[in-house]
Amino acid sequence: MKNLIIATALATTALSSAAMAEGITEFRIGILGGENAQDRMNSNECLRAYTQDLLGVETKLFAPADYNGVIQGLLGGTLDMAWLGASSYAAVYLQDPEAVDPVLVKINLDGSFGYHSIGFARKDSGITSLESMKGKVFGFGDPNSTSGYLIPSIEIPQTTGSTMENGAYFGEVKFTGGHEQTIVAVNNGDVDGGVTWADGQGNWEDGFNSGALRKAVDAGLVDMNDLVEIWRSKPIPEGPVVLRKSLPQDVKDKMIALVDGLHEADADCAYGVAAGESLGFNPIGHDAYVSIIEARKAKSN
Repeated sequence: MKNLIIATALATTALSSAAMAEGITEFRIGILGGENAQDRMNSNECLRAYTQDLLGVETKLFAPADYNGVIQGLLGGTLDMAWLGASSYAAVYLQDPEAVDPVLVKINLDGSFGYHSIGFARKDSGITSLESMKGKVFGFGDPNSTSGYLIPSIEIPQTTGSTMENGAYFGEVKFTGGHEQTIVAVNNGDVDGGVTWADGQGNWEDGFNSGALRKAVDAGLVDMNDLVEIWRSKPIPEGPVVLRKSLPQDVKDKMIALVDGLHEADADCAYGVAAGESLGFNPIGHDAYVSIIEARKAKSN
């Protein structure tokens, strides 16, 4: 059925001025950091092309250097759509509750929509747990990342009984800039351990089924046999695909149908967009993120 929706939508909104979506002249998709910009653009090019065909307007991808670039683009109205992490959605909502609508969420192979912050280190370092990370260099990703900062910065101190300040438990705590940067930094020995995101399902050797580790394996950046898991967060709600709230309703409806049906219509495209294996995307609403919004609010106080 979803396949039919996409096919029908594409057939009836071919690139022609008569078929252009009401009220817009272009459509802009923001892509969060997590891997290098060109890989992000490549993974989402199929979505850009489908969107352009569907809406009948020029569609562009934007891959800012950090999460805040996408957040500010949504707040400023220069981006129309993005797949955010839960903490990034919280950042947007706390600054402007009327900026975006959360509409869809990625579904794991088991039907859930949660994931984990995964702590990891090099296997040959001898580090096997947070306890053996004491006094060593720990890497966060981006300060607006849920799994790369917010959740581990709350849950890890609950385990260690200490703060994340330099020298309090870890010898040094530093931001690497993003998930891929953290993975590379740990793999290269630039930091002793760090955190990134993964669904936590499937095989460690594959980088799990989806997430930053899976993307790094696919890109040939790491051999998971060289790494070891040292910590795992409680389940985190997967971040939402959001649409600019002020978009015309017909544009919102078409984009929801497109992304919702992407897995069935083009599994390869969906793999790239969803950062690995999934069952595609299902509807989601604001209520799923209230706990993350509260956690972010508390962290900023």
